[in-house]
Amino acid sequence: MKEIKKLTVTDLMKNKEQYQVKENVTEEVYIDRLGASVTIRKPEKSLCIEGMQMAQDPNLVGKSDAFIVYNVLVEPNLKDKQLQKEFGCVEPTDIVDKIFEPGEIGNIAKLALELVGYTKALKKVKDLKN
Repeated sequence: MKEIKKLTVTDLMKNKEQYQVKENVTEEVYIDRLGASVTIRKPEKSLCIEGMQMAQDPNLVGKSDAFIVYNVLVEPNLKDKQLQKEFGCVEPTDIVDKIFEPGEIGNIAKLALELVGYTKALKKVKDLKN
């Protein structure tokens, strides 16, 4: 059985760079249907909270993932006004549904939330030892 190390204050201070939360984290994501990749950035806490609140609102069901994708995609820049005009968008977030399939939108949003730890399950030490 593997020994599980307990994190200490000394560890945190000695290895500050390793443990400190990183800002400006990006991830390149390959979209098979498009045959190309897009770049997402780690969402801010406020964006995650707003997206989760939208998911709970019956009037906004299905809009939260598109909202998150619209705000975390850095390349291509979905906020480009010319791009939105070209695709005939009424609302700025309409561009997400015009470019990505529903499953792609959900998967991109999930990956973005993973960058801030929202969708990764934590494990109890006692479960790891069994």
